Amino acid sequence: MRRRPGIGGLQKAAAARDQYRLLGENVAKLRTDMMKEQLATFKSQLEEFARKHKNDIRKNPAFRAQFHEMCAKVGVDPLASNKGFWAELLGIGDFYYELGVQIIEVCMQTRSLNGGLISLQELCSHLRQRRKKDREAVTEDDCLRAISKIKVLGSGFEVITIGKKKLVRSVPTELNKDHNQILELAQGQGFVTVEEVQRRLSWTSGRVIDALETLLEEGLAMIDNGSKDGKCQYWFPCVSSVYSFVGSDT
Repeated sequence: MRRRPGIGGLQKAAAARDQYRLLGENVAKLRTDMMKEQLATFKSQLEEFARKHKNDIRKNPAFRAQFHEMCAKVGVDPLASNKGFWAELLGIGDFYYELGVQIIEVCMQTRSLNGGLISLQELCSHLRQRRKKDREAVTEDDCLRAISKIKVLGSGFEVITIGKKKLVRSVPTELNKDHNQILELAQGQGFVTVEEVQRRLSWTSGRVIDALETLLEEGLAMIDNGSKDGKCQYWFPCVSSVYSFVGSDT
């Protein structure tokens, strides 16, 4: 029969547990301190890198994207504030603020044509036309970063993905699954017909017409009754290259 440990044994066991706990806490603290020290070193090196390559970061979009990746790895957001070290050093805050304003302007000017839904590719094309004199190239990555800052303001801007395309939505239109499927289908030639949607998606005519009427009401679609086969075509400027550069000089 095993004997139960006495009071002295229980106290020794408790003391040993306390020692192990303290040892674990000390090891965890040492690791945390080492990580903080390494992070501080990385941030310092990042600042030095930014000073050295300031012009490249401003002028070269590929270089700028790589710089953002480096920042993300050490928890630095150069766009977090328009005032502060990074904004003063690189002017990055000003760059994205100006780009954000231009994105809003393009979306407002093209809204009557596309209903407030424009492809990211087309948006970049408009912006490049506007910024030729600035000689600062703009990429889709730059646009996405600028839009993420606009979105924080609660301005209704959002990037959505439909099929293979990224679309920028500048109006609070709610698209359901049916609308998204029609837009994805239209990416092939820029338009759809009721018959094509019925055939390709195996929908009833009522379901197709209901979805298309909603897209028309929201200003996202345009009707063309002049096709050779006599079928009504529903065109979508947000996914059609036919309308891509209309109003680009406005």
